Amino acid sequence: MGGNIISFIGDQLYLIALPIMVLKISGSPLSMGVIAAVERFPIVLQPLMGVLADRWNRKRILLVCDFGRAVVMGLMGTLYLMDRVLLPELFVAALVIGVLSQIYHTSQFASIPDLVQTEDIQAVNAINTGAFNSAVLIGPALGGLILSYYNPGVSLLMNAFSYILAFCSVLVVKIHTHRKKDAAANFLAEVKEGFIFVSRMKPILYTNMALLFSVVGTTMLVTMIVIHLKETMELTPEKVGILLSISGGGAIAGALMTSFFNRFFKVQQVLFASSLIGGISIIIFGLSSTFISLMAWNVVGMICAAVKNPFIATMRQSLTPAELLGRVQATSRFMTWLLMPPAALVSGLIAQHFGTHAVMIIGGSISTIASFFFLHKSLRID
Repeated sequence: MGGNIISFIGDQLYLIALPIMVLKISGSPLSMGVIAAVERFPIVLQPLMGVLADRWNRKRILLVCDFGRAVVMGLMGTLYLMDRVLLPELFVAALVIGVLSQIYHTSQFASIPDLVQTEDIQAVNAINTGAFNSAVLIGPALGGLILSYYNPGVSLLMNAFSYILAFCSVLVVKIHTHRKKDAAANFLAEVKEGFIFVSRMKPILYTNMALLFSVVGTTMLVTMIVIHLKETMELTPEKVGILLSISGGGAIAGALMTSFFNRFFKVQQVLFASSLIGGISIIIFGLSSTFISLMAWNVVGMICAAVKNPFIATMRQSLTPAELLGRVQATSRFMTWLLMPPAALVSGLIAQHFGTHAVMIIGGSISTIASFFFLHKSLRID
């Protein structure tokens, strides 16, 4: 988690720097949509990545991914400082970062039950979410400050350094693998095993269906939020960073609330309410015209996501055998994130022709409707 916090902070620098780099090079919101789609395209490879997470040593996977992302991010930062970066280079870098990040997060998710006792999984997932949101609290403000005095290339170099620190932290952790020595080396059969398990485990299946459409709305928001704040709402980089950082503070509060909700409410109630309110918050965010209103509704959305995500992670980990965790997580990510690349591309098209307000309103409407999938009877569990 220490390594995660460090790399998450670096990622926040990257998420603010990238749209500004794209606008400077191309001047087009559509280009940002295309790059975001390229970065999310490796989602289609998730089922194979799940097999890798179950078959190979998870610690080595994490180390390779951290090292690879450090190299790519450092190279892009250096080239940008030399004024030698064009859109094709950004496309390639986004694709490589996307592949390595997908493999990393699948393996990291599958490693958690190895490191904690079963009764602590819910708490650990909440803390992990809190760690991410702590980075969201610190990273954007730091990124806005860096962009005010330097340029996006410096942000990328700092992100590269964060991956090196994360590499060092993972290096001291002992992670076991549940791979059976006599298991058949048949990738397709193992991919199929993951899909079969998810299709039979109805709580996971219907949660995935809800997230499939909910993620469309949040992807549209995330793809255009910096451009919306900086270009449409005409906020300075400092104010963009402050707004996103304060939202991270709200998300930390949401992560801390999970133990309370877990004690007094059923899983289905928490998932439905957090998803519904989160979708509505995106719509109102798109309609907001003041800094305070934008900040308040982004905080609401972050709280909802921070409450919902640990419950979903714990459900998957609790209902899945350890030797299948990588494949089930990868299959679930594939099912729920499949529409991410087209959603990112569509958000760019909508922003180009109708403005970023329309992106937020349409995305929020889709996420709000998706919340009703959580009312399926299979999710009436304690």
